[in-house]
Amino acid sequence: MHPIRRKRLIIVLFLLCGLGLAIALTTYALRQNISLFYDPSQITGGEAPSDRRIRAGGMVEEGSVVRDPQSLKVSFRVTDYESSVTMEYVGILPDLFAEGQGVVATGTLTPGGVFVADQVLAKHDEQYMPPEVSESLERAAMRQKSQEAASPDASSSSY
Repeated sequence: MHPIRRKRLIIVLFLLCGLGLAIALTTYALRQNISLFYDPSQITGGEAPSDRRIRAGGMVEEGSVVRDPQSLKVSFRVTDYESSVTMEYVGILPDLFAEGQGVVATGTLTPGGVFVADQVLAKHDEQYMPPEVSESLERAAMRQKSQEAASPDASSSSY
């Protein structure tokens, strides 16, 4: 092989190896930083991973907000009207956070099923609902309707 061709081949091989390494490191970093959305039904159903950061959301249950008087710790339950998940957050909640309103939280799930949030986002006006939360609530309503249709209704029995 001619020395110039050999030199070109070595340079091309190094460039290909470097490009492959850069692509592999980029995809690994992106996979580690992705946070998928899970609704309360998926979390209680065991679909959500407990070793990764995820996003969870739904509606804050009425009467479920408990504030620790000694610290900024807040505990509340989030529901999709099918199941509920307890969330804990230490910090100042957004001004629009309220019972009966939609929230999306980012954090991790403990083995005990409690979601420990490090960020809580509340909806920003009366008409807006985070897309993930609205889709989750629609799925829960459809599942509930299909369960009601599948089970015989006692009031529709004939005499």
